[in-house]
Formats: sequence, C-alpha cells, structure tokens
Amino acid sequence: MDIPLPSRSALKAQAKRLRSAITTNGTPFSHAQALEAVAHQWGARDWNTLSARAQDDAQPGYHPGQRVTGRYLGHRFAATIRAARLMPGGRHALTLRFDEAIDVVTSPHFSAFRRQVNCIVNMQGVSPRATSDGQPHVRINDAWSGA
Repeated sequence: MDIPLPSRSALKAQAKRLRSAITTNGTPFSHAQALEAVAHQWGARDWNTLSARAQDDAQPGYHPGQRVTGRYLGHRFAATIRAARLMPGGRHALTLRFDEAIDVVTSPHFSAFRRQVNCIVNMQGVSPRATSDGQPHVRINDAWSGA
C-alpha cells in the first residue's frame, strides 16, 4: 500500500521540524542533513531524488504536519495532523491535535475536554461514525498550508 507523498513544501517543513528537534538536544544538525534524513525516511536515496518525485502542490490525502479545519462532535476546530495512515478503500486513520481543547460533554454538570483524537475519515474528510442524531463525529472542511 502506497502512502501519498506530501508536497515538496511539506517535506521541507518536516526536515525543519526534525532539525529543530535534534538541535534542541544540543546536537549540531544542518538543514542539508535534515533534508537527507527525510529523503531516507520516504525511501529515496537522497533529497534530490525525493524532491524530483514530490509535487509542488500536496497530493490527495492527509499527512503529518498538515493543518486542517472542521467540526468534531459539532464543535469547530483548527488542528494539526499528528499521524496519518492510508487504509483500504481510500480511508485515512488520523490523529488530530486541536489548537484549543474541545469540551465533548453536553451536560451542564461536568466537562471533559479533548485536545487530541484518533479518527477515521474518507477522502471527503467525513468519518463513518456518527452521533445519535446522525452527524459525523469528524468532518474536515479544508486543509491549509501554514506553520
């Protein structure tokens, strides 16, 4: 099963995050080294090979680091995709990290906030699981590029 290759800019952002994480620990790590490491993670022999395979625009699908907006249990959200896995039938298993925690309880007596959720969505960004009133648990409206 092939995982869609992110856009060239998303791959560069991945390298930037990798470099930042490694240098935070005090280990010198150049941007070129980070690009090469990302290329190897995606199965390419070097950055130039991976860059040639990547598109300027994101390919269909979801990928880690991608920013999305939508609704979770009826609440609007903005989130970063922390993990994405392509499943059979064009569905995606996603881990969404919300910018702001969402209270998932409707009772006025207590609250339960969620900052991160795992979900499965189809290519339209809609989860097959629904609430008792028939609304999908997750509906991803769009994706945007951003930090």
